[in-house]
Amino acid sequence: MRAALFQGAGIPLAIAQVTEPEPGPTDAIIRVARCGICGSDIHMTSGHAMDYPAGTILGHEYAGEVVAVGRDVTSLKVGDRIAAMPATGCGHCAACLAGQPMSCFQWEGRLGGFGEYLRAAEASAVKLPEALSFADGALVEPLAVSLNGVQLAGMTPGALVLVIGAGAVGLAAIYWARLMGAGRIVAASPSRRRAALALQMGADAFETLGEGEADRINTALGGMPEIVIECAGAVGLLQQSIELAGPRARIISLGFCTQPDPILPSLATWKRVSLGFGFSWSIDQFRHAVDTLDRGHVEPRLMISDTVSLDALPATFEAIRNGAAQTKVQVDPWSA
Repeated sequence: MRAALFQGAGIPLAIAQVTEPEPGPTDAIIRVARCGICGSDIHMTSGHAMDYPAGTILGHEYAGEVVAVGRDVTSLKVGDRIAAMPATGCGHCAACLAGQPMSCFQWEGRLGGFGEYLRAAEASAVKLPEALSFADGALVEPLAVSLNGVQLAGMTPGALVLVIGAGAVGLAAIYWARLMGAGRIVAASPSRRRAALALQMGADAFETLGEGEADRINTALGGMPEIVIECAGAVGLLQQSIELAGPRARIISLGFCTQPDPILPSLATWKRVSLGFGFSWSIDQFRHAVDTLDRGHVEPRLMISDTVSLDALPATFEAIRNGAAQTKVQVDPWSA
């Protein structure tokens, strides 16, 4: 099969022929239909300590059709259309039984969406309703990441919410905060290029980060932020979140910064803020994202800015790394 291989930092992805995966006893093989490019794909191929190993087939925001199943699989069959969490665990510990494989000490990543086929765990899969497309299915993983973050923030009706970053994770956080009853939501970013999209996703106002940012944000919110969700992952944003937060605010980092990012603990202590990190998701959050889209809350489709072929992926990937004005690019491994 054809797939895009990470060769090392500073080297473009390579399109190569690789061996097709075989299902384990509790696995399904899916023919990948769509896979989104995630900001973490860029972060973890940039020469930092947490880079993927050379030879990795990236891609974890995927949806596709089941083409083979392992001998012990009972809930999936050939022809099923699914999205799946890109991880699996031992299947027996408390985390696995709660549908949270990333918290299993034996967790295993299931990447490979930048290839024609991949191996997904039965326990990590969610079937797609007929009304949803594969493009919708490839949005489920980033939607579940942001849902997890908003839930970790303890969203309460009427809360004043600041979302820092207007990429896909930030836009999805705005979407969930609105559905979960936020009072007012302000999106903030260094650039206004996604301002209109942030408003379409449910923000009440959009402010640029920079001189006078705190006063402008507080005015737009009608008070200081009670919840701050950091979704950009750049060095300095954790401290900036603390500075912008109101007293006793809850700060959730979804940005997945892969470099050291210092904060001033005394300011956080003085404000009595709480700081949490929401990296992953649960199978229930995957199902909730699917069910929400199926009920007609399809605003996340607005985030898809392009769909490219495998052959176009290496150049597109580097363009995004260099700041191309895309929001969510999806890969169709079968397109010409």
